[in-house]
Amino acid sequence: MLLAAVGGPKWDTTDPAAPRPEQGLLALRKGLSLYANIRPVRPLGALAGASPLKAELLEGVDLVVVRELTGGIYFGEKVRDERHASDLCLYTVEEVERIARTAFRLARSRVTSVDKANVLETSRLWREVVGRLHSREFPQIELEHMLVDAAAMRLVAAPRHFDVLLTENMFGDILSDEAAMLTGSLGMLPSASLGEAAGQRCKGLFEPVHGSAPDIAGKGIANPYGMLLSAALLLRYAFAAEEEARALETAVAGAVEAGALTPDLGGEAGTAEVARAVLARL
Repeated sequence: MLLAAVGGPKWDTTDPAAPRPEQGLLALRKGLSLYANIRPVRPLGALAGASPLKAELLEGVDLVVVRELTGGIYFGEKVRDERHASDLCLYTVEEVERIARTAFRLARSRVTSVDKANVLETSRLWREVVGRLHSREFPQIELEHMLVDAAAMRLVAAPRHFDVLLTENMFGDILSDEAAMLTGSLGMLPSASLGEAAGQRCKGLFEPVHGSAPDIAGKGIANPYGMLLSAALLLRYAFAAEEEARALETAVAGAVEAGALTPDLGGEAGTAEVARAVLARL
């Protein structure tokens, strides 16, 4: 599935009984067991000026956030009355093992497992399970454990440090949006939500990381690069079409280098103009 952004102001409410589009998205992930969310972050040189980080910090950055997608606090039991509210954060050994295995298989040299083991019991389980799996199945890959606050700081101070960031659901949601700013805009980041080990033909849901941007609806200036790059991930993981995926990614890079930039990237190109620039290079 190739999915566009969902949400909008008319659904913004704190009423727990009111329907929200995000509920449908969470149901898709859970119902299809799409437990592995993969978000590659590769800043393009032409967009160095669009990022709030200094250009020299972005050189050579090529990382992947691997986020567990069907467990944790987003899916735990939710309780609320007039005076109290609670959200259960729950993980099993099996859930941690399968997402960790995906991260290790994607890694070139290092997996940074992110947790809050100094405070949270679920994070202590996470750290123990990841460590056991590493020593048993992937000893050739370096493993480091990092607290989520330290990981957030290092992402902007030394992003080249990271190869694969392995995170639970909520931490990955936050850190991947932070990592998007390395590319210059949230509109540049694709994602793949997979139900099987990465690298095989597998069912999945592919979507840009950004939201629906209702403030620019109908203006023809939305950044389509995140969606186009998500389509490249669909080619790579759902169809094992690596050559076609690389061709689309190369066309996107070429269009960016040629200056086909939407306003969020500091340019003046519209959505259709960007699409034509990519097609011309494809």
